[in-house]
Amino acid sequence: MIPKWLEPCMASLRAARETDRMPHALMIHDSPGAGGDWLAEWAASVALCIGPGEAPCGKCIGCVRVANNQHPDLIRVHPVDDSKQIRIEQVRELAAELALTSHQGGYKVGILSPADTMNRFAANALLKTLEEPPPRTLLILVATQPSRLPATILSRCQKLRVRAPTRAESLEWLQATRGAGDWNGVLDVLGDAPFLAAEADPKAIPALAHETRRALEEIEAGAADPVATAERWARSEPALRLRYFENWLTERIHRQAAGPGQSAEIRASAHLSHNASVLNIRRLFELTDAVRDLRSTLDVPLNRSLALEVLFRRLAGRKSPG
Repeated sequence: MIPKWLEPCMASLRAARETDRMPHALMIHDSPGAGGDWLAEWAASVALCIGPGEAPCGKCIGCVRVANNQHPDLIRVHPVDDSKQIRIEQVRELAAELALTSHQGGYKVGILSPADTMNRFAANALLKTLEEPPPRTLLILVATQPSRLPATILSRCQKLRVRAPTRAESLEWLQATRGAGDWNGVLDVLGDAPFLAAEADPKAIPALAHETRRALEEIEAGAADPVATAERWARSEPALRLRYFENWLTERIHRQAAGPGQSAEIRASAHLSHNASVLNIRRLFELTDAVRDLRSTLDVPLNRSLALEVLFRRLAGRKSPG
Protein backbone atom coordinates (compact mmCIF):
# COMPACT_ATOMS: atom_id res chain seq x y z
CA MET A 1 0.00 0.00 0.00
CA ILE A 2 1.33 3.44 -0.94
CA PRO A 3 1.61 5.70 2.13
CA LYS A 4 -0.93 8.47 1.59
CA TRP A 5 1.19 11.13 3.28
CA LEU A 6 3.96 10.58 0.70
CA GLU A 7 1.70 11.07 -2.32
CA PRO A 8 2.44 14.83 -2.75
CA CYS A 9 6.19 14.10 -2.83
CA MET A 10 5.63 11.28 -5.32
CA ALA A 11 3.54 13.52 -7.57
CA SER A 12 6.30 16.12 -7.57
CA LEU A 13 8.92 13.57 -8.63
CA ARG A 14 6.69 12.10 -11.34
CA ALA A 15 6.09 15.56 -12.76
CA ALA A 16 9.85 16.24 -12.81
CA ARG A 17 10.52 13.05 -14.76
CA GLU A 18 7.69 13.64 -17.24
CA THR A 19 9.06 17.11 -18.03
CA ASP A 20 12.68 15.88 -18.09
CA ARG A 21 13.54 18.09 -15.12
CA MET A 22 14.87 15.53 -12.67
CA PRO A 23 17.36 17.21 -10.32
CA HIS A 24 21.00 16.20 -10.08
CA ALA A 25 20.69 16.09 -6.28
CA LEU A 26 17.63 15.57 -4.10
CA MET A 27 17.51 16.16 -0.34
CA ILE A 28 14.69 14.20 1.32
CA HIS A 29 14.11 15.78 4.73
CA ASP A 30 12.52 12.92 6.60
CA SER A 31 10.53 12.89 9.79
CA PRO A 32 11.89 9.88 11.74
CA GLY A 33 10.11 6.72 10.63
CA ALA A 34 7.90 8.56 8.13
CA GLY A 35 9.26 6.82 5.04
CA GLY A 36 12.18 8.84 3.72
CA ASP A 37 14.13 5.72 2.74
CA TRP A 38 11.05 4.24 1.08
CA LEU A 39 10.61 7.45 -0.92
CA ALA A 40 14.30 7.40 -1.92
CA GLU A 41 13.93 3.87 -3.31
CA TRP A 42 10.76 4.92 -5.11
CA ALA A 43 12.55 7.96 -6.61
CA ALA A 44 15.32 5.65 -7.80
CA SER A 45 12.69 3.50 -9.52
CA VAL A 46 11.29 6.61 -11.21
CA ALA A 47 14.71 7.47 -12.61
CA LEU A 48 15.62 3.90 -13.62
CA CYS A 49 12.25 2.76 -15.01
CA ILE A 50 12.39 1.90 -18.72
CA GLY A 51 8.78 0.82 -19.14
CA PRO A 52 6.22 2.67 -21.23
CA GLY A 53 3.82 5.08 -19.61
CA GLU A 54 3.91 6.38 -16.06
CA ALA A 55 7.03 5.66 -14.02
CA PRO A 56 7.72 3.63 -12.08
CA CYS A 57 5.79 0.90 -13.89
CA GLY A 58 6.86 -1.78 -11.41
CA LYS A 59 7.15 -4.38 -14.17
CA CYS A 60 10.14 -3.47 -16.37
CA ILE A 61 13.58 -4.88 -15.74
CA GLY A 62 14.71 -1.60 -14.23
CA CYS A 63 11.92 -1.53 -11.63
CA VAL A 64 12.32 -5.23 -10.84
CA ARG A 65 16.06 -4.87 -10.32
CA VAL A 66 15.60 -1.91 -7.97
CA ALA A 67 13.01 -3.83 -5.96
CA ASN A 68 15.34 -6.84 -5.71
CA ASN A 69 18.38 -4.72 -4.79
CA GLN A 70 20.15 -5.89 -7.97
CA HIS A 71 20.26 -2.82 -10.20
CA PRO A 72 23.83 -2.14 -11.41
CA ASP A 73 23.12 1.59 -11.81
CA LEU A 74 21.88 2.08 -8.24
CA ILE A 75 24.46 2.54 -5.48
CA ARG A 76 23.34 2.66 -1.85
CA VAL A 77 25.60 4.18 0.80
CA HIS A 78 24.93 3.59 4.51
CA PRO A 79 27.11 3.43 7.63
CA VAL A 80 28.77 0.02 7.62
CA ASP A 81 29.41 -2.48 10.41
CA ASP A 82 29.41 -0.77 13.81
CA SER A 83 30.22 2.64 12.37
CA LYS A 84 27.79 5.46 13.05
CA GLN A 85 29.13 7.51 10.14
CA ILE A 86 29.33 7.50 6.35
CA ARG A 87 33.04 7.74 5.63
CA ILE A 88 35.09 9.41 2.94
CA GLU A 89 36.09 6.08 1.35
CA GLN A 90 32.44 5.24 0.74
CA VAL A 91 31.75 8.61 -0.87
CA ARG A 92 34.81 8.31 -3.09
CA GLU A 93 33.68 4.86 -4.24
CA LEU A 94 30.24 6.29 -4.98
CA ALA A 95 31.74 9.15 -7.02
CA ALA A 96 33.89 6.74 -9.03
CA GLU A 97 30.90 4.52 -9.77
CA LEU A 98 28.71 7.46 -10.85
CA ALA A 99 31.41 8.57 -13.27
CA LEU A 100 31.16 5.27 -15.20
CA THR A 101 28.83 4.72 -18.13
CA SER A 102 25.37 3.52 -17.19
CA HIS A 103 24.78 -0.21 -17.70
CA GLN A 104 21.18 0.45 -18.71
CA GLY A 105 21.92 3.47 -20.89
CA GLY A 106 19.98 5.89 -18.70
CA TYR A 107 20.44 7.31 -15.21
CA LYS A 108 22.88 6.33 -12.52
CA VAL A 109 21.51 6.84 -9.00
CA GLY A 110 23.20 7.08 -5.63
CA ILE A 111 21.32 6.97 -2.32
CA LEU A 112 23.04 8.19 0.86
CA SER A 113 21.10 7.44 4.05
CA PRO A 114 21.23 8.78 6.64
CA ALA A 115 23.14 11.53 4.87
CA ASP A 116 23.45 13.55 8.07
CA THR A 117 25.85 10.89 9.40
CA MET A 118 28.53 11.85 6.88
CA ASN A 119 31.67 13.00 8.63
CA ARG A 120 33.35 16.24 7.55
CA PHE A 121 35.73 14.55 5.13
CA ALA A 122 32.94 12.55 3.47
CA ALA A 123 30.83 15.70 3.08
CA ASN A 124 33.73 17.54 1.44
CA ALA A 125 34.25 14.64 -0.96
CA LEU A 126 30.55 14.61 -1.87
CA LEU A 127 30.62 18.34 -2.52
CA LYS A 128 33.04 17.81 -5.41
CA THR A 129 30.54 15.49 -7.11
CA LEU A 130 27.68 17.91 -6.47
CA GLU A 131 29.63 20.80 -7.98
CA GLU A 132 30.36 18.91 -11.21
CA PRO A 133 27.80 16.09 -11.45
CA PRO A 134 28.19 13.60 -14.29
CA PRO A 135 25.37 13.79 -16.85
CA ARG A 136 22.18 11.83 -16.10
CA THR A 137 23.01 11.15 -12.48
CA LEU A 138 20.72 11.48 -9.48
CA LEU A 139 22.09 11.77 -5.95
CA ILE A 140 19.45 11.21 -3.25
CA LEU A 141 20.29 12.26 0.30
CA VAL A 142 17.96 11.19 3.12
CA ALA A 143 18.32 13.05 6.42
CA THR A 144 16.24 13.69 9.52
CA GLN A 145 18.57 16.53 10.54
CA PRO A 146 19.79 18.19 7.33
CA SER A 147 21.05 21.15 9.39
CA ARG A 148 23.98 18.92 10.34
CA LEU A 149 25.16 19.01 6.72
CA PRO A 150 27.26 21.86 5.31
CA ALA A 151 25.30 24.71 3.74
CA THR A 152 27.32 24.20 0.55
CA ILE A 153 25.75 20.75 0.16
CA LEU A 154 22.22 21.85 1.05
CA SER A 155 22.33 24.70 -1.46
CA ARG A 156 23.02 22.26 -4.29
CA CYS A 157 20.10 19.95 -3.54
CA GLN A 158 16.44 20.22 -4.44
CA LYS A 159 14.58 19.79 -1.16
CA LEU A 160 11.65 17.48 -0.56
CA ARG A 161 10.06 17.54 2.89
CA VAL A 162 8.42 14.39 4.20
CA ARG A 163 5.84 15.33 6.80
CA ALA A 164 5.00 13.15 9.75
CA PRO A 165 1.78 11.21 9.08
CA THR A 166 -1.30 11.61 11.23
CA ARG A 167 -2.12 8.80 13.64
CA ALA A 168 -5.04 7.74 11.42
CA GLU A 169 -2.80 7.56 8.34
CA SER A 170 -0.20 5.55 10.25
CA LEU A 171 -2.77 3.08 11.56
CA GLU A 172 -4.38 2.59 8.15
CA TRP A 173 -1.01 1.90 6.50
CA LEU A 174 0.17 -0.47 9.25
CA GLN A 175 -3.04 -2.48 9.21
CA ALA A 176 -2.87 -2.77 5.42
CA THR A 177 0.81 -3.79 5.32
CA ARG A 178 1.23 -5.76 8.56
CA GLY A 179 -2.29 -6.85 9.43
CA ALA A 180 -4.19 -6.55 12.68
CA GLY A 181 -2.39 -5.66 15.89
CA ASP A 182 -2.21 -3.12 18.67
CA TRP A 183 -0.55 -0.60 16.38
CA ASN A 184 -1.94 2.29 18.38
CA GLY A 185 -0.01 0.98 21.37
CA VAL A 186 3.14 0.62 19.27
CA LEU A 187 2.82 4.19 18.01
CA ASP A 188 2.34 5.43 21.57
CA VAL A 189 5.92 4.28 22.19
CA LEU A 190 7.55 5.05 18.86
CA GLY A 191 5.59 8.18 17.97
CA ASP A 192 3.86 8.54 14.62
CA ALA A 193 6.66 6.68 12.85
CA PRO A 194 4.90 3.90 10.92
CA PHE A 195 8.00 2.60 9.14
CA LEU A 196 9.66 2.05 12.51
CA ALA A 197 6.48 0.50 13.85
CA ALA A 198 6.29 -1.91 10.89
CA GLU A 199 9.52 -3.53 12.12
CA ALA A 200 8.26 -3.89 15.69
CA ASP A 201 6.40 -6.60 17.57
CA PRO A 202 2.80 -5.34 17.96
CA LYS A 203 2.39 -7.41 21.13
CA ALA A 204 5.67 -6.82 22.96
CA ILE A 205 5.92 -3.04 22.61
CA PRO A 206 2.46 -2.16 24.01
CA ALA A 207 3.22 -4.42 26.99
CA LEU A 208 6.50 -2.59 27.52
CA ALA A 209 4.65 0.73 27.24
CA HIS A 210 2.15 -0.30 29.91
CA GLU A 211 4.92 -1.32 32.29
CA THR A 212 6.87 1.87 31.57
CA ARG A 213 3.89 4.15 32.11
CA ARG A 214 3.12 2.48 35.44
CA ALA A 215 6.73 2.92 36.55
CA LEU A 216 6.72 6.62 35.64
CA GLU A 217 3.45 7.24 37.47
CA GLU A 218 4.74 5.43 40.56
CA ILE A 219 8.01 7.38 40.53
CA GLU A 220 6.17 10.67 40.16
CA ALA A 221 3.93 9.74 43.09
CA GLY A 222 6.90 8.71 45.22
CA ALA A 223 5.72 5.10 45.29
CA ALA A 224 8.71 3.51 43.49
CA ASP A 225 12.45 3.33 44.16
CA PRO A 226 14.33 5.40 41.54
CA VAL A 227 17.50 3.33 42.00
CA ALA A 228 15.85 -0.05 41.42
CA THR A 229 13.79 1.25 38.50
CA ALA A 230 16.88 2.81 36.90
CA GLU A 231 18.80 -0.46 37.17
CA ARG A 232 15.90 -2.37 35.62
CA TRP A 233 15.56 0.08 32.71
CA ALA A 234 19.32 0.07 32.08
CA ARG A 235 19.22 -3.72 31.59
CA SER A 236 16.05 -3.93 29.50
CA GLU A 237 15.26 -1.86 26.38
CA PRO A 238 16.54 1.53 27.62
CA ALA A 239 16.15 3.15 24.18
CA LEU A 240 12.49 2.18 23.83
CA ARG A 241 11.71 3.10 27.42
CA LEU A 242 13.30 6.54 27.00
CA ARG A 243 11.40 7.08 23.76
CA TYR A 244 8.19 6.32 25.62
CA PHE A 245 9.29 8.56 28.51
CA GLU A 246 9.75 11.44 26.06
CA ASN A 247 6.34 10.83 24.49
CA TRP A 248 4.75 10.60 27.95
CA LEU A 249 6.23 13.97 28.92
CA THR A 250 5.17 15.53 25.61
CA GLU A 251 1.62 14.31 26.21
CA ARG A 252 1.69 15.95 29.66
CA ILE A 253 2.93 19.22 28.15
CA HIS A 254 0.12 19.23 25.58
CA ARG A 255 -2.48 18.50 28.24
CA GLN A 256 -1.28 21.27 30.51
CA ALA A 257 -0.87 23.79 27.70
CA ALA A 258 -4.45 23.11 26.60
CA GLY A 259 -5.87 23.28 30.11
CA PRO A 260 -8.03 26.19 31.28
CA GLY A 261 -6.11 29.08 32.73
CA GLN A 262 -2.78 27.45 31.99
CA SER A 263 -1.28 30.60 30.49
CA ALA A 264 -1.21 32.15 33.94
CA GLU A 265 0.93 29.28 35.21
CA ILE A 266 3.72 29.56 32.61
CA ARG A 267 6.11 31.68 34.61
CA ALA A 268 9.74 31.87 35.65
CA SER A 269 9.06 30.16 38.96
CA ALA A 270 10.09 26.53 39.20
CA HIS A 271 6.81 25.59 40.89
CA LEU A 272 3.09 26.03 40.55
CA SER A 273 0.92 27.32 43.33
CA HIS A 274 0.89 25.27 46.53
CA ASN A 275 -2.35 23.46 45.68
CA ALA A 276 -1.24 22.35 42.18
CA SER A 277 -0.96 18.59 41.78
CA VAL A 278 0.89 18.50 38.47
CA LEU A 279 4.44 19.20 37.36
CA ASN A 280 5.16 22.75 36.32
CA ILE A 281 5.20 23.03 32.53
CA ARG A 282 8.64 24.58 32.60
CA ARG A 283 9.99 21.56 34.50
CA LEU A 284 8.31 19.28 31.97
CA PHE A 285 10.14 20.99 29.11
CA GLU A 286 13.46 20.77 30.97
CA LEU A 287 12.91 17.11 31.77
CA THR A 288 11.95 16.37 28.16
CA ASP A 289 15.21 17.92 26.99
CA ALA A 290 17.14 15.82 29.50
CA VAL A 291 15.45 12.61 28.33
CA ARG A 292 16.17 13.49 24.69
CA ASP A 293 19.83 14.19 25.53
CA LEU A 294 20.20 10.83 27.25
CA ARG A 295 18.58 9.04 24.30
CA SER A 296 21.14 10.61 21.95
CA THR A 297 24.07 9.38 24.04
CA LEU A 298 23.06 5.77 24.65
CA ASP A 299 25.62 4.57 22.09
CA VAL A 300 28.55 6.04 24.05
CA PRO A 301 30.05 4.63 27.27
CA LEU A 302 28.16 5.97 30.29
CA ASN A 303 26.63 4.84 33.56
CA ARG A 304 23.09 4.36 32.30
CA SER A 305 21.70 3.42 35.71
CA LEU A 306 22.99 6.61 37.30
CA ALA A 307 21.81 8.79 34.40
CA LEU A 308 18.33 7.24 34.61
CA GLU A 309 18.26 7.63 38.39
CA VAL A 310 18.96 11.37 37.99
CA LEU A 311 16.01 11.67 35.58
CA PHE A 312 13.69 9.80 37.94
CA ARG A 313 14.66 11.95 40.90
CA ARG A 314 13.93 15.05 38.83
CA LEU A 315 10.55 13.60 37.91
CA ALA A 316 9.78 12.94 41.57
CA GLY A 317 11.10 16.35 42.65
CA ARG A 318 13.92 14.85 44.71
CA LYS A 319 17.57 15.83 44.90
CA SER A 320 20.03 13.86 42.77
CA PRO A 321 22.53 11.59 44.53
CA GLY A 322 25.87 13.14 45.47
